[in-house]
Amino acid sequence: MYFLICIWGGPRKEYAAIKFFLYTLVGSIGLLIVLIGTYLYTRNIVGIPDVAGGTFDLVKLARPDVQKALGAAGLVGGVAKAFFLLAMLAFLIKVPSVPLHTWLPDAHVEAPTPISMILAAILLKMGGYGIFRIAYPLFPKAAMSLWLLMGIIAVVSIIYGALCAMAQRDFKRLVAYSSVSHMGFVVLGAAMMTESAVNGALFMMVSHGIISAMMFFVVGVIYDRAHHRELSRFGGIASTMPVYTGFSTVAFFANLGLPGLCGFIGEVMVLLGTFQAARSGSLLMLADPTRHTAIMTLAIIACLGVILTAGYMLWTIQRVYFGPQRPEYKAFPEVTNREILVLTPLTVMAILLGILPAIFFFVFTDQTVNAWYGLFAKSVQAFAGL
Repeated sequence: MYFLICIWGGPRKEYAAIKFFLYTLVGSIGLLIVLIGTYLYTRNIVGIPDVAGGTFDLVKLARPDVQKALGAAGLVGGVAKAFFLLAMLAFLIKVPSVPLHTWLPDAHVEAPTPISMILAAILLKMGGYGIFRIAYPLFPKAAMSLWLLMGIIAVVSIIYGALCAMAQRDFKRLVAYSSVSHMGFVVLGAAMMTESAVNGALFMMVSHGIISAMMFFVVGVIYDRAHHRELSRFGGIASTMPVYTGFSTVAFFANLGLPGLCGFIGEVMVLLGTFQAARSGSLLMLADPTRHTAIMTLAIIACLGVILTAGYMLWTIQRVYFGPQRPEYKAFPEVTNREILVLTPLTVMAILLGILPAIFFFVFTDQTVNAWYGLFAKSVQAFAGL
């Protein structure tokens, strides 16, 4: 990704590529410390033959008996919290979450359209994958202790990303900040530790991959014709390019979370899961019943992010596609067959996952989330003595 941006990027490509590299490097160093440190602690485990002597096996490390043994070996308290925070530093940079997000808008603005699509649709999801696959299963007690910090980071990312997107003049930078806002729901789903929230976060990763790829391609199509991305200079594109406007409208409505499109399912499940975390039977409430007010506050603020997203998405549609037709855009050619070939499968997937999300849950996540959540809950309960 560094070389793709640095070689084929825009005027400030070197700055954006180096910034991307340095942020990733810092996170990777933290993750390397966690990787080596956890292995060294497993060498002190006694009484579990398949782990004694050291292991990197994530499945074994997530087992409740191994978790208890790691605690007895010293990976507990402040050490576990430090390891958890170092792992989360790496993954929150990749998500990215505020305040570790500043590399993303620069990388997107300077990257060519195909590279932005790969960056948003695939690379950002490595952060969410790491959170659910490494940070939370390996350090459940630390995750439980630091749930409020993770929740605040998630909610701030949702609101701040939406507000920044609303303030942008560059079309592509607006889409980049919307990614910061939407990926905040993934972090919120992890912080709340309910099955609905986790399922919603995983669905959000997939749906955002579809939507963000489509959004950046939509920006690239108009940039190829106008050679600028200044929102204030657009207007009336729907009269000139109706087919392109139709594809763009699906992308925008999916991004703002319209029911019937894939962007709705993930967001609503994370929000429902957040409200469910305030119930008496949730993991967070079992550990400390006084958390009800804090959880509800985070849930309500996160709901405001949905409203802000609808606001800046609809405002952008109005500014770019509708209004009086501008003379300088009358000669713009309609989308080509090649562009339709790219947009069609993304549109189909956005609609299909919005109408039939059960396909995704049944095929991909039900068994995984049940197994992950069951192990995580057992580890947390074992530590808390519940």
